[in-house]
Amino acid sequence: MDSTLNSEHRPFSIKLWPPSQNTRQVLVDRMINNLSTKSLFTEKYALLSREEAEQNAKRIEDVAFATADQNYEKEPDGDGSSAVQLYARECSKLLMEVLKKKPRSKEDSKVTSDTTPTQTLFDISKGVRAFIEAEEAEKLLKPLTEPGNTYTKICFSNRSFGLGAAHVVEPILVSIKNQLKKVDLSDFIAGRPEQEALEVMNIFAAALEGSALESLDLSNNALGEKGVRAFGALLKSQSCLEELYLINDGISEEAARAVCELIPSTEKLRVLHFHNNMTGDEGAIAISEVVKRSPLLEDFRCSSTRVGSEGGIALSEALETCTHLKKLDLRDNMFGVEGGVALSKALSKHESLKEVYLSYLNLEDEGAVAIANALKESAPSLEVFDIAGNEIKAKSVPAIAACIAAKTLLTKLNLAENELKDEGTIQISQVLEGLPQLKEVDMNTNLIRRAGARVLAQALVQKPGFKLLNINGNFISDEGIDEVKDAFKKSPDMLGSLDENDPEGEDDDGDDDKESEKGEGNEDELESKLKNLEVGQEE
Repeated sequence: MDSTLNSEHRPFSIKLWPPSQNTRQVLVDRMINNLSTKSLFTEKYALLSREEAEQNAKRIEDVAFATADQNYEKEPDGDGSSAVQLYARECSKLLMEVLKKKPRSKEDSKVTSDTTPTQTLFDISKGVRAFIEAEEAEKLLKPLTEPGNTYTKICFSNRSFGLGAAHVVEPILVSIKNQLKKVDLSDFIAGRPEQEALEVMNIFAAALEGSALESLDLSNNALGEKGVRAFGALLKSQSCLEELYLINDGISEEAARAVCELIPSTEKLRVLHFHNNMTGDEGAIAISEVVKRSPLLEDFRCSSTRVGSEGGIALSEALETCTHLKKLDLRDNMFGVEGGVALSKALSKHESLKEVYLSYLNLEDEGAVAIANALKESAPSLEVFDIAGNEIKAKSVPAIAACIAAKTLLTKLNLAENELKDEGTIQISQVLEGLPQLKEVDMNTNLIRRAGARVLAQALVQKPGFKLLNINGNFISDEGIDEVKDAFKKSPDMLGSLDENDPEGEDDDGDDDKESEKGEGNEDELESKLKNLEVGQEE
């Protein structure tokens, strides 16, 4: 999904979703057998022919997959287990509906189509990325032309539409636009010359003008200002929009102003994603106006958008009005200390926050402490706290630890690529013991040595439901590595790779870490002293 590997793709666990094509086919085959083979269920209800079973099984799997996939899209940072469970439940439920409603006589067979699962999603994004011209568009989109179709969601992503194909699409979209609720036009003009791409956008926008969409995805289209304005007719006509995605669209300062100008109604907007653009400070100021007009906003993503302190302050002030916010992702910008302090004021008003991603914002100690203090008093249901890569030193840990200690529902903590050392790590370890829901901790690249690694491992290894600890890229001695591995010997999958650990590593601040010069024995002494520190103690 992105070009910001360093800032957000730090995998904590194996992704269970989506299932492979082979897995999906195995499930279809199993359902075909269940529908067409004699069993207690088919004897009680009805037995389908092989052909009927195949048609229904494919339809059931498509609907169940779409439902589960939609659920997963709302939780992109999960491992996919909830999507898998939903997928299985939906297949089972729809399978029983087909069996119960299957007509028992040939005379009644004509009503079969009314009793099978209703198709709501039309998706041509699967498979190999390809150019689409007029003739293929007619074949691909034929289901949308069938009278009485019930499609409310269309996904044209991963196909590049030329001008001929766009003219084929135009009357089709006009005919169904009043029933559409969700439209995904992400990555649908790739590789086209600019002029042709703009004409295609104009055609799609005009065809959908006046629709009452709940969700619109225009991501991965290199829109720029011209592209945004090409969609002007569509954007201006929307009054019910709840979700808007403009990811990786080349949204510059001018394009951001066009977005602000062309979206007149955001009163119902719940999701706004602006990841991986060139928005900058001035663009962020324009986007902040959209945010101010979105009182129901629950999920705001403005990561990797080249926003500095001025833009960060503007966005932070705008976010103060979004008191329903549940998920905030501002990763990989340059807010700095001033932006961090401004953000802390906004966070103090957010009682509903569940996920906060603030890595690589250049917060430093002052900004990080301000945010920690604000979150300590707000966001009681916080589940994910990511503040990696902000040059946070051990002296700021008491405030951060006090914040973490107050979040009893926390499941993921990311403090990677800071400078916590053993001192900060041991203080963090103390509070982690009191978090019953904690599943993933990332503290890689933190100048941690043997003492800190050992205490952290001991705090987490016995925690029920814990999944993964990442302490790679530190300065743990060979003896320390052995101790950590021994602690996790009954559950080695819970310990991440240690192949980048440097047992000979040197700190930049030699005077601040004298235990490294005095040998491993003093690490035990340090550990003993730090265990007596109280969380929240002033430096």
